[in-house]
Amino acid sequence: MSKMKKVLALLLTFVLTVSLGACGGSAKEETKKDTPQTEAATQAAQAETTKTSENYEFKEPVTIKFANYAVLEAGYDKFWNDAKKGFEEKYPDITVEFMTAEYGQMLTQVVTWVGGGEKVDLVLGEASWISTLADAGILMPVTEAFPAEYLSQIYPSMMDAMKVDGVPHGIPMYASPFIMLYNKALFEQAGLDPENPPTTIDEMLEIAPKLAELKTADGNAVYPFGMTTASVAVSGSCLTSLIYGFGGYTLTDDGQLDIDNPGFKQTFEFLKDIDDKGYNPQVSKLKDLRNLFALGQLAMYYDQSWGFNGVRSINPEAIDFVASAAPLAGGEGTGESLIQAHTLMMGNNGEAQVEATKLFIQYLLTEDVLIPYLQNVAPGYPSMMALSEIPGITESPVLAGAVKSLDTARSATNVPAINDFNLELAALAQAVTVNDKDVDQAISDFKTAAEGILSN
Repeated sequence: MSKMKKVLALLLTFVLTVSLGACGGSAKEETKKDTPQTEAATQAAQAETTKTSENYEFKEPVTIKFANYAVLEAGYDKFWNDAKKGFEEKYPDITVEFMTAEYGQMLTQVVTWVGGGEKVDLVLGEASWISTLADAGILMPVTEAFPAEYLSQIYPSMMDAMKVDGVPHGIPMYASPFIMLYNKALFEQAGLDPENPPTTIDEMLEIAPKLAELKTADGNAVYPFGMTTASVAVSGSCLTSLIYGFGGYTLTDDGQLDIDNPGFKQTFEFLKDIDDKGYNPQVSKLKDLRNLFALGQLAMYYDQSWGFNGVRSINPEAIDFVASAAPLAGGEGTGESLIQAHTLMMGNNGEAQVEATKLFIQYLLTEDVLIPYLQNVAPGYPSMMALSEIPGITESPVLAGAVKSLDTARSATNVPAINDFNLELAALAQAVTVNDKDVDQAISDFKTAAEGILSN
């Protein structure tokens, strides 16, 4: 079976579980019963059923307010500004207005904007944001906006990832599991085979001392292994992936705390160990690890595939030394990973706003726009089935070595408090590293805090 077929097979069968969250409104019925009395009336009803935004008549110019953190990030900003320009040229009566904040602040900022009366028509974010925004009443079900025929072109498994109370509240652009990126040049300098990266935690710890002895050309130390533990929600997602790799769990399918398992504890014992040895930069955000990796100061680290764009924006030559591998297997685990999707989520600010937003989403998910983005900016797996058939999507060095990670990729249970829960995971990692707290005691403290978050 080819690599692409393996990817497609996983995406067809992989279903992310979304916990039932309190949504801001009930879903409307997808169809309405019509009783036309004449052939003309029947044709009119059929036309209404199949109408898309392409033939919607805008009575006046429309501005889409688009909450997009990526326009602040080097490498992504050009794509989004070009997409805005191209869309506005195609639809001169529609203007896209970016509303932006840093990635770690965007979810809270969207809630603040809407709570203050600001309209938000579209949000770019992680699939894990959906429960929070739907719970706040900010998102509309996409089944109210798009015809079933259009939604059927998206992998059903990815659409399942968008669901709250059984109803999808987002359109996925593309997906990626957390993978391990490593520097082939540093492996060679350390006398290691760059074509055979470690596959287990134990193998990584065996080669780490050789990598720790290296220095960059300007004398900076090299960190063998990077794992984000900063106080941002994505750190918790990355830590969840590491927990999965140890065979551990965090939440049950119905959103209850599930940390009394060996893999969970082993994860934080591992983090404490590599911190004590100085292998992992303390309290780093993913962007900090990307910077170190780009500058040749980090040999291996966990990231989503699209994170390489941040590396390349710092050092375009990184494409020459980057390689990818499946996440490491630890304890009784098999190296399982957490899969996530970059997602477009819609507000409901009136018919014209919705129709204009639909046009923009449809524009972004075309071959001419999305495929160059995935090939040149943010490597990942497209959500539209037809686009996945295009050759070359998984041939990038950022993806090629990590395709097998899709075979064991899993989801996190998505609850409205998932971001606060992820922040507590990051706090637990900091407790056993920066604060040197006993692992058992730190986990006990985490359990108390997490149960409080999940019960609210």
